[in-house]
This record gives sequence, structure tokens and C-alpha cells, in this order.
Amino acid sequence: MDFSSNYNWEGKVLLVAEDEDFNYIFLEEILIDTNVTLIRAKDGQEAIQIFESNPKIDLVLMDMQMPVLNGYDATRSIKKLKQEIPIIAQTAYHYGEAYEEIMAAGCDDFVTKPIDIGGLKNIIAKFL
Repeated sequence: MDFSSNYNWEGKVLLVAEDEDFNYIFLEEILIDTNVTLIRAKDGQEAIQIFESNPKIDLVLMDMQMPVLNGYDATRSIKKLKQEIPIIAQTAYHYGEAYEEIMAAGCDDFVTKPIDIGGLKNIIAKFL
């Protein structure tokens, strides 16, 4: 299915917290046609630092399993800084306890890996 030109997020900034290069490049490729600006953090601690120093971030795409500081703790810290920022979790886990833990950490929604391109874009669109 072709999702090109369905969304135009020019002027919007997404912080992508993702430690795996392959996963980040995949996200970059599927979001390039939306004209969104991406900023990458390679761990949860870096995500918090980037978020603190960049007030233009409109949404955070947060990998939950990262080195240094995991996505759960990074989400809690970012929500303390700006409660209304939408945070979408990326996780390899599906339902049950993982979902409860993700939502309890403060995430507003989540996508499971492997990521469904249309589903991810629809979730981002809901918040942008």
C-alpha cells in the first residue's frame, strides 16, 4: 500500500529515541515523505537532554528498550518537563503487562515492532 503524500507534517519536529541504527533508518525512510523533521537520540538519557534543549519538539517516538536509560524512565522524565507532549512507545512486546507498564509510564499510545507503516502514520497524525 502506498502511503506517500497522505500526510504533510512540514514544520513539525519528532524526537526519535532509538538505539538501533537499522530501526532508526527504517523510521527515517517511512517518514521522509511527510516532510517532518527528525531528531535522533540513541538512548533515554540523550532523549531527555535533547528534549530539554529543544522546545520545538512536537512528538516523541520512544523505543522502550534502550541502553543507559530505558524508554519507561525517559518517558516519565520528559512528561515531568512537559505533561502535554505526546509520546508514542515502540515496543517488540504486544499486550498484557507490557501495555500496562507503557501506559503507566506516561505514553499516549504505542506501536509494536515490526512496525506497521500505515498504523504508525495514523497514530502520529492523531497527535499532530
